[in-house]
Amino acid sequence: MVYLPLLSSRKSISLRTPICSFDAMNGILCPQCESKLDSGKLTKADVDASIKLMHLSQKIPQIEKFTLNSCHESNGDFVLYLNPSDIMTVRQSRELYRILQGEFNGKIWLVEEGSDDKKFIEDMFFPIKILAINQLWAPGGVRKTKVIVSGRHTPRFPIDVEKVVAISHDLRKIELVVEFERK
Repeated sequence: MVYLPLLSSRKSISLRTPICSFDAMNGILCPQCESKLDSGKLTKADVDASIKLMHLSQKIPQIEKFTLNSCHESNGDFVLYLNPSDIMTVRQSRELYRILQGEFNGKIWLVEEGSDDKKFIEDMFFPIKILAINQLWAPGGVRKTKVIVSGRHTPRFPIDVEKVVAISHDLRKIELVVEFERK
């Protein structure tokens, strides 16, 4: 009797997510991932984003190469922590960004995994140029972060500054004060 290795016509998935690839593919958590969710090592946003990206990776080859390190929900918006190369891939393609955005109920924000506060703020304000980021000490010992962005605040400004301030406070406990270059 001759044994042949089992060959699968299915291509291997290289998308990395906080949950198992099998779980992301099927939308059901294994006991190990379920315990991570119950213990707080994973969030519901991690699970939902993993499933959404896995389904998109079946149709869009660029997403197969992504690494979703984590996802956090803040006031209905989603902050996706990706590798720098993955963020560049999305930023270079408006179509890919639009497709990703269409999968989520709220706005998505792309942030580099492991970034410090300065890089986090820069990612949140992308594509707006940040001129300066400074630390301020307010009365009562409160530390605030002052961000000066280029341009001026108009109704057509591409970033919702209030959302950036709220998300920064919610996820990083950063008290942002945003000023514009021109009044």
